Amino acid sequence: MNAPAHSWAGFWRHPRDRSTEHNTLAYWVDLARTAERGLFDGVFLADVFGIYDVYGGNSDATLHAAAQSPSHDPMLTVPAMAYATQHLGFGVTANLTYEHPYQFARRFSTLDHLTGGRAGWNVVTGYLESAARGMGFDHAREHDERYEAGEDFLEAVYKLWEGSWADGALVRDKRAGRYTDPSRVRRVRHEGPYYRVDGFNLADPSPQRTPVLYQAGASGRGKAFAGKHAECVFLEGQTPAIVAQAARDIRRHAVDAGRAADDILLYLGATVIVTRTANEARELHAEYAEYVDTLGQLTLVSGWTGIDFAALDIDEPIRYVKSNALQSTVENLTKRAGRPITPRDMARFDQIGGRGPFIVGDAHEVADQLIAWADETGVDGFNLRRLVMPESLQSFVDLVVPELQSRGRYRTAYAQGTLREKLFDGRGPHLNATHPGARHRIS
Repeated sequence: MNAPAHSWAGFWRHPRDRSTEHNTLAYWVDLARTAERGLFDGVFLADVFGIYDVYGGNSDATLHAAAQSPSHDPMLTVPAMAYATQHLGFGVTANLTYEHPYQFARRFSTLDHLTGGRAGWNVVTGYLESAARGMGFDHAREHDERYEAGEDFLEAVYKLWEGSWADGALVRDKRAGRYTDPSRVRRVRHEGPYYRVDGFNLADPSPQRTPVLYQAGASGRGKAFAGKHAECVFLEGQTPAIVAQAARDIRRHAVDAGRAADDILLYLGATVIVTRTANEARELHAEYAEYVDTLGQLTLVSGWTGIDFAALDIDEPIRYVKSNALQSTVENLTKRAGRPITPRDMARFDQIGGRGPFIVGDAHEVADQLIAWADETGVDGFNLRRLVMPESLQSFVDLVVPELQSRGRYRTAYAQGTLREKLFDGRGPHLNATHPGARHRIS
């Protein structure tokens, strides 16, 4: 996240952490080069539009702890990272609720051009009331309505990306002085319940046309949305059973939408601390734990759940409430947790606070656990949570990647092509034919 802190509040205070440099290009270029050295699929750039102000009814704790604030635009970091790398993909979070399809389509077409077809969009609909107020609305849309609006938005951008410019529309004939064949460019007309478009995609087709589509919806409505539209889905869950059920649900929704179960890749959020020896890793875990900002962590969880943790005793069990925020997070902490979870638990630097696998050890132990989680849950990979930067990423690249490679569970070289071609071996650069966006494609 383009902020001093992301999943764990407080690590910006660590003497070896560089996260306060997130407002510099050097920080992002170094990160990208390290990730590519480790043959990562990509860098996932999270984002939240608005500020967390649920805890205590104000944003004081958020600002004090730098809990995802200040928050800078993630998209502007990508061209520099792309220029410094050749293969690394970039999944960029963008909130469709406060965008318009006409301008949005051009922005992502441009990004896909500039990265040589390595752009992805993490589709989010937003949930913070502070964002709605900042954009001039009285309230944020209700949870399920956000997905209805998302359906309309995606229908419009699919038409712009896939159906405005036909293949071969760009002629670039210098002798004839003709750059574009007008007969190969079509006007898009979209009349939806939330968005209207009457115009051409202002950008010509990028290498992928539609960027790789990421999503993280895990509520009932969110899973259906992901099953229909997503190509990659981010999952969370404190136990393999929670994750495995979510994975089955999403793949079932994909099949229900006329797609194949393996049309979607699943990435599980994981916290990993690795060093050369197990004892050193446990010592490093204890060292990192000293820098977790309890107030900042509770501020984050309050924002994610819509529950004011300032109103709860530190050891009071969290109870399920219908929320207009991240419903799946509330359910994971209550209905699916298997035991009472308290605010104190959420501030601990462990698997409960990490909302997913929390793996500490040497390279052999870490590889064992990653493989076990993948085999037991059916996920395709992991989304590593940012810890102390850059050392946490460097350690994973230097220690865990070679161990996984030695077991035949990790690539040893990048495939050629776009991000979509690298992720889905044997497929082309464009949306699969079974994807709902593909029906708008003209040739």
